[in-house]
Formats: sequence, C-alpha cells, structure tokens
Amino acid sequence: MRQATRRRLRLSGGTELSYITAGEPSDPALLLLHGFPTSARTFRDVVPELAEASYVIAPDLPGFGESDVLPDPSFTAFGHAVAELLDRLGVGPRHIYLHDFGAPVGFHLAMREPDQVLGLVVQNANAHRSGLGPEWAETQAFWSHPTPDNEAAATAHLTLEGTRAQYVANVPPDVAARIKGREWEEDWRVMCLPGRLATQRALIADYAHHVARFDAIGEHLAARQPPALMVWGRHDAFFDIAETLSWMRDLPRMESHVFDGGHLLLETHAPEVASLVLDFIRRTGRAEP
Repeated sequence: MRQATRRRLRLSGGTELSYITAGEPSDPALLLLHGFPTSARTFRDVVPELAEASYVIAPDLPGFGESDVLPDPSFTAFGHAVAELLDRLGVGPRHIYLHDFGAPVGFHLAMREPDQVLGLVVQNANAHRSGLGPEWAETQAFWSHPTPDNEAAATAHLTLEGTRAQYVANVPPDVAARIKGREWEEDWRVMCLPGRLATQRALIADYAHHVARFDAIGEHLAARQPPALMVWGRHDAFFDIAETLSWMRDLPRMESHVFDGGHLLLETHAPEVASLVLDFIRRTGRAEP
C-alpha cells in the first residue's frame, strides 16, 4: 500500500494550506474533504489503500489540522482555497468525497466545474433539509435570530465533550469500542489554538448559506446525475437517516450502503469503506472523451 506525503501550500492570500497526497498523479484523482471536528487525519486508515487506484488529495481545511486560519472563514473561502490547491497541483477530473463540512466545500467545486466531476462519494453529508433533525433547532433559531443567547446555544458543542460526541454520540457501545485511541483529544487540542474556535463559530453561522442552496444543489444533482456511492453510518446523531433517501431520490442510480456506525464512520468501518470506494473508482475513474 502507498503511504501519504504531507505538504504545505502558500495560498495567494498569504495563508498556508496543509494537505496530504498519495498515489500516482496519472491515476484518477480523489479529493477527500473532511468534516467537523477532524482534518485529513480522519482518512488515515483508507488513504494507503485508496492510493492503489487513485491520486489522493486530502487537505486540512483552513483552521483545521495543520492548516492556517483564514482571516474571514467561510465555506466559499474554503472552496476557493481547495480550488487553488487543485489548480496548483494540476488536478483535472476528480472524484469528490463529501463528509459533513466537506459537503458545502465539495459542492462549491462541483457546481463551479461540473465537467470535472468523475463521481461523488457521500459519507454522512447533508444536502437536503431532511437531514436536519430536531437537534438542529437551536442552530436554526440562531440563523433566524442571531442573538448572543442563540449563538451560545448553537455553539454549545464546542467543548471537549462536544468534540468527543462527534465520535460516540448515539453509537452502540460495542461499535464505539472499535474506535482506536481518543482522536477527539487531538481535535480539541487543535481547536483550542489561536483563531480556531472563532473559525468554528463562523462556520456554524455560514452553514445557513449551505442550507439555503439545498434547492439549487438538488437541481444540480438531478440534472447532472453524477456517478455516486453512498457509505453512511446509520447511528449518526447529527444528520437524520432520512437524508439517505433524499440523496437516492435525486440520484436514482446511486449505489448505497448503510453501516452499523456513527457520524465518523471511518473510525469503525475503514476497511469496508475503502473496498467500496476502490471498486467505485475503478468503475468510474476515467473522464468520458
């Protein structure tokens, strides 16, 4: 299996983006976009295997992992940063792996250059209102009425315990026991670095703009019908399981797999996911002439 190499890129705005690559640039590209509260590290157990059939690019989004904080963080700004990375690496057609906060970044790229999308891998990523269950009530109240009290309620999970919950909330104990180590402690350490919590608060507010684009995203998916693979942790405490059906309605030919895992599915099901993604890339990995 091929190991990853970590590099840094100074963006045109002056901040640096940390990213890993693995595999041969001549192979079909696979862009891995992580979510909250992690970094490219969340893909550590799948990158070596995925690199056997693809050129893997996995950035730490700005303000996550080893990447610098942006002065004005937003998902659009993140999309520009990743687009610059892809341009500088000379990456053309690519598969895009969407997880959590990676979804608004990925759709920025996919809708900007739809002909460059070879396929989508959807892992616990929202693009429909059906995914916003009752637990989103306080966040939606903050979006509607951004008062200090509503902001405090919407950001109450920005703690060590709230970070740990991303891994284990709603996950059956025997499944949670498969999680190796205490990755949430590293996530929280990074989140406590200068500017990181401010980035998280900005993204919680900005996610409202992603939700406002759901209709446009649905229209894009219905019109383009990209090849798609879903790998979903059914015990996700944050994205309602109804979201899976919404994806399949937009993409009737989507290959879908629901696992006995949580929001951070790769912590417990990395081998199974890697095998499915490898097969998907091998079937869809070349752009049509």
